[in-house]
Amino acid sequence: MNKTLKNIFIYIGLSCLVTSCNVMKRVKKSDYLLTENTTIVNGKKNNTEDISNLYYQKPNGKLPLLGTPLRLHIYNLARPNIDSILQEKIYNNPRKVAWKTKLLSRKQLEKDIESRKNLNRWLKETGEAPVIVDEVKTQKTATNLKNYYFRNGWFDVKTSYEIAKGEDQRATVTYNVETGDPYIIDSLNAKISTPIIDSLYQQKLKKGSLIKKGERYIEDNFSGERERLTTALRNSGFYHFGQDYISYDIDTIGTNKKVNTDLVIKNRTIRNEDSTSRVPFKVYKIKEVNVFTDYKFENKDLTLKDSTYYNGFNLYSFDKLKYKPKTLTDAIFITKGDVFKDIDRTRTYRYLSNLNTFRYPTIDYIENANDTTLTVNIMLSPEKKYKLGFRFDVTQSNIQTIGFSFSTGLNIKNVFRGAETLEISALGSIGASDDAGNSKDQFFDINEVGANLRLTIPRLFFPTNTEKIIPKYMTPSTRISFGATSQRNIGLDKQTLNGIFNYNWYPSTKVTNNLDLFNIQFVKNLNTANYFGVYQNSYNRLNTIAQTYNSNASYLDEDGNLTYPEGTDGFISDVLNNNTALTPDDDNYIDVSNISQREQRLTEDNLIFSSSFNYTKDRRENIFDNDFSILRFKLEFAGNLLSNLSKLAGADKNENDQYEIFGVAFSQYIKGEFDYVKHWDLGKKNIFAVRSYFGIAVPYGNSNSIPFSKSFFAGGPNDNRAWTAYNLGPGSSKTTNEFNEANFKINLSMEQRFNILGNLNGALFVDAGNIWNVFDNVEDEDAIFSGFSSLKDIAIGSGFGLRYDFKFFILRGDIGFKTYDPSYSLGNRWFNDYNFGNAVYNIGINYPF
Repeated sequence: MNKTLKNIFIYIGLSCLVTSCNVMKRVKKSDYLLTENTTIVNGKKNNTEDISNLYYQKPNGKLPLLGTPLRLHIYNLARPNIDSILQEKIYNNPRKVAWKTKLLSRKQLEKDIESRKNLNRWLKETGEAPVIVDEVKTQKTATNLKNYYFRNGWFDVKTSYEIAKGEDQRATVTYNVETGDPYIIDSLNAKISTPIIDSLYQQKLKKGSLIKKGERYIEDNFSGERERLTTALRNSGFYHFGQDYISYDIDTIGTNKKVNTDLVIKNRTIRNEDSTSRVPFKVYKIKEVNVFTDYKFENKDLTLKDSTYYNGFNLYSFDKLKYKPKTLTDAIFITKGDVFKDIDRTRTYRYLSNLNTFRYPTIDYIENANDTTLTVNIMLSPEKKYKLGFRFDVTQSNIQTIGFSFSTGLNIKNVFRGAETLEISALGSIGASDDAGNSKDQFFDINEVGANLRLTIPRLFFPTNTEKIIPKYMTPSTRISFGATSQRNIGLDKQTLNGIFNYNWYPSTKVTNNLDLFNIQFVKNLNTANYFGVYQNSYNRLNTIAQTYNSNASYLDEDGNLTYPEGTDGFISDVLNNNTALTPDDDNYIDVSNISQREQRLTEDNLIFSSSFNYTKDRRENIFDNDFSILRFKLEFAGNLLSNLSKLAGADKNENDQYEIFGVAFSQYIKGEFDYVKHWDLGKKNIFAVRSYFGIAVPYGNSNSIPFSKSFFAGGPNDNRAWTAYNLGPGSSKTTNEFNEANFKINLSMEQRFNILGNLNGALFVDAGNIWNVFDNVEDEDAIFSGFSSLKDIAIGSGFGLRYDFKFFILRGDIGFKTYDPSYSLGNRWFNDYNFGNAVYNIGINYPF
C-alpha cells in the first residue's frame, strides 16, 4: 500500500512538472478559465475574507509561495471518458483481450481495468476541475455584494461587473461597488402588546440593546437583539415565547439617511381548530418536579414501587431508590415555586450528564390546563453499575527488545449512593532489555507493577457549605486518588507513591478551574549504583578525564576504564577534595563538579507535598473554530506545610541543613507557568497560529534545587522542533547529557498553516526558546539566566511540515532546522547546521499548539 501511494505521488509530481504549462488542457475552446476576482469598493480594492466568501466562483486554488494550481493539474491527469477509452482499447480488440486473459486471466484483467477506473476517479475527486467563467454566477456574485452592503447599512449601494477575456482563454472578473453614504439609527421605539413584557423591557432589558442610536444600521445587530430578548424573556417565566413574536418596523422615507425603528413584540397566538386568537403572555411557574430515577422505555407501563418527597422534589423509582435524594436534587436547577427559566433546564442537563451515572436525561415540561403552572418530569436512565475493562500491549523501544503489558480496571457507579464513581485499576508489564541475552539473568529482566484507586465525587467534598463561593451551576467535583508503582531494571529502578485531593469546577463554558488541594508524590530510587550505567554520556566524559589524569589504578578495570560505582565515586571524591592535579579553575574540574551535582540530584529520593491552582480559558466555540485563543495559568507551592510543621515540632536538620520526613528531605519550591495560544483564521484554509510559554520554578527553604520531575526541558515535536526532546540548553552550555533540564523556560512559536489538496495540509514554522537555571545550586555560568543579556541564548529553529487530516485526528510530520544555535560561540550561531543532514524529523498526533 505504501509503495503504491509513493508511486502515485511520484507520477503526479512528474506529470505536473511536464504539464505545468498546460492548465488549459480541459478547457473548451469556447470557454474561459477564471484566474482572478477583484472587488473595487468606492475606488479601492477590497480583498477581505468577508468579500471573498461572497463569490459564487473562485479561481482554482494555488499552493502558497509556489503559486501552482496543483489540484487543477491533478484533475487534468484524469481521462474524462475513461469508460469509452477502455472499451475501445481493450474490449473492442479481441486480440488484446485474448492476449491479456491468457497472461492475466479474465478475473485479473477485470481487476486491472477496475484499478484504472479507480485511479481515474481518485484523480478527479482529489483534483479540482477548471473554474470556467459563468456569467450567471457572476451576476449572482454582484447581487451577493449588493445584498451584503445593503445588510450593513448602505441602502443606496450599486454594483456592476466587468469580465476581461484574454486571447489565451483566461479571464478575470472585476466587481465595482459604489456604496453611497450609510444609513444611521436615529430612533428606537418599543411597541409591546403584553404589559408585563413592556414593563420588563423598559426597566431592565432596554439598557443592553444591541441597536444603538447614532450607529450605522447593521442587520446582524437586529438578529442579535432578537436572540437576546428571546433568551431574556424565556428566562423570565414566559414559557410560550419565541423569536417569531419579535419584529421590526423600519422607516427610511424622507429621513435624510436616518433609520427610525419600531421594536414590535406581539401577544401570544393561540390556534384552535377553526380560529386564531391573541392573548397577552403570562409568567409560568413550576408547580411540581418529578424525578424518575430508574426510567426505561420498557418500564413505562409498570407500577412505581418507591417514592420520596425531598426538598420540594418528588422522587420515584420502579425499584428501590438507590440514590441519596440530596445527590439528585443538588443536580437539578428547576425548583418548585420558581418561574420558568430555559437556563435552568440547560444547567440541569449539563450537571446530570457530568455525574457520569446516567445516560443523557430527558426533561419534559407539561402545561397545567387550570392555571399558569408547569409540571416537570425528569427521566433518568442509570448506566450499568459495574464496568470491567482489559488492555494488552506489545511494545519495543530503545531500551528493550520486546515488552508485554497488561492493565485492567473496574469502574463502579454510585458506590456510596451519592453518584460517586470508584475506579480501581492495576497494571503489570515484563520486558527484555537489549543486553538481556548476554546476561546470566533471566530473559525478561524488566518488570513493572502498579495499582491506582480513584474516587470521583460530584460535588465539593468540604466540611462547610461552599455554595456561595462556588455555586452548583459551576458543576463542581472532587477527585481523590492513590497510586503506587514499582519498576525494576528500568533506569535506576524506582518505587513511587502518590496521592491527590483535587477540586474541579467550571465558572463558565469557556473557563475551567482546577485546584490540587494536596498532591503528594514519593519517589525512591532503588538502584542508584547503576547511575553511570544509565547515563552513559556523563560516564564517558568522566572516564575520559580519569584516563587523562592517570587516575588511581584501583578505580579502573582491566581495560583501563572507570568501574562504577566504586571507581566513579572514588575519582569524583579525589577531584573535589583536590587529590588530583586538577584545580578548581580547570575546565575538567568544573565538568567533574557538574557531573557530581547532576548525579546527586538524579539519584536522590524525592518527597513532594504540593498544592496548585490551574486556570484555563478556552475561547473555542467548537472543534471547527479556527479563530480563537487559549489562556492557561498554573501556580504551584510545595513544602510549606511540612516546613512549618517541622519548625513547630522542633525537628532536627540533617548535615545539609534540611528537614527530613521518613529519612527523605522534602522539596520546597514555588512554580509558575503561563501559556497563551492564539489562532487567526485568514480564510481559504489559511491559519496563522502563535504560542508563548513562560515557566519558572524557584527552590527555597528546604531545597536548593528543583526535583527532576518538576523541571523544564526544551526541544521535541511540540516544543522547539529543530532539537530533539531534552537536547536543547540549558543556556549556551555545550552539555552532552541525555536529559538537559533547568528551572526557567521561555518558548515562543509561530506557524502558518495552509491547505495543499484535499485533507493534506502544510505548515511553515519558527520556534524560539531555551531553558536556564536560576536561583538554584548550578554554578555553570553558561547555563544560568543572568538577566536580559541571557536572551541572546534563545535558540531559533525553523522548518516546514505536512499534516493529514483523518477527521478524528491529525497525523503530523515536521522537519526542523537549527537556525540559531546558542551552543556555538557568539558571532557564529546562525545557520551552522541548517541542512537536511542535521535536521530533526518529528512525527506527532494533532497540532503542536
